[in-house]
Amino acid sequence: MSLRIAVVGAGGFGRAIAQASARHGHEVVLWSRRDRELPAPVRTSTDIHSIKDCELIFMAVPARHAIETSEQLGEVVDGRHLMVHISRGLIGPELETITQVIARKTVCRRLGALAGPLVADALAEGRPSGAILGTGFPELTEMVREALGGSELRVYDTPDVIGVELASATVGFLTVVLAYAQEVGVGPSTLAVLATRGMVEVSRIGQTLGAEESTFTGLAGLGDLIAAVAGDERPEIRLGRALARGATLSSAVGEAGAYIEGIEVAAQMMEHARRLGLETPISSTFVALSEGRMSSDDAIQALMGRRVGRE
Repeated sequence: MSLRIAVVGAGGFGRAIAQASARHGHEVVLWSRRDRELPAPVRTSTDIHSIKDCELIFMAVPARHAIETSEQLGEVVDGRHLMVHISRGLIGPELETITQVIARKTVCRRLGALAGPLVADALAEGRPSGAILGTGFPELTEMVREALGGSELRVYDTPDVIGVELASATVGFLTVVLAYAQEVGVGPSTLAVLATRGMVEVSRIGQTLGAEESTFTGLAGLGDLIAAVAGDERPEIRLGRALARGATLSSAVGEAGAYIEGIEVAAQMMEHARRLGLETPISSTFVALSEGRMSSDDAIQALMGRRVGRE
């Protein structure tokens, strides 16, 4: 079955989704604010109304553009449309998720979040990969599998939408933390402590917002983090390495070659936890490191010197 698919956003993931969908024989239009060129048969447009007749919409924009983009989508979408976003960001100190923003700014209600160990290059090239779709709508799951799945991409699903969004967002900054630690010579045992305790830290925060603990140990959380540490060379890895070599945050972002939402997420999580009286040692330490307020030696000493409790 051939689907009419729209991709909103022409960054790395947007282009990859458009190419993968077209490779599976679907009719694809990619919308961007600026003129773009993609190989045929993908059609590109700067007119938001060009996506009106599509059945499935992938929103692939950073969180900082989510509100504005959702407002534009609100002009053309209705209850017929199914929409999925691919973003590792959250909105504001309340940690509003992208699906919550879309629901607030549009009448579209059949929504989902695509996350997990999904890398743009692998998706574009058709290399074997996996993903997790958070949605409460089985028809959306089937449509995403039809658009992107098959033998090259296994798309699992869960009704824990907010868990998928929060896990995906926090894996972004945990990946930077682990890349930083690797670059300064931290050993495998310490990396394991940082990874597992970091996931516990963000899971506790997620549960205060209604997420399920198990989602953070699945593909959206721990599975995604394993892929990053295993060497899928995502931009967060490059950012962490650059920071460890002494680069300023702005120059490290330049070396990463992409906009990375993990830094903002760490600060947002830390502020949310502070209001609730929760401890966030890894998030807080990462923010201090990225802002140049703490050295790598001091950071490791501060984390390893904390009182040890039960797992």
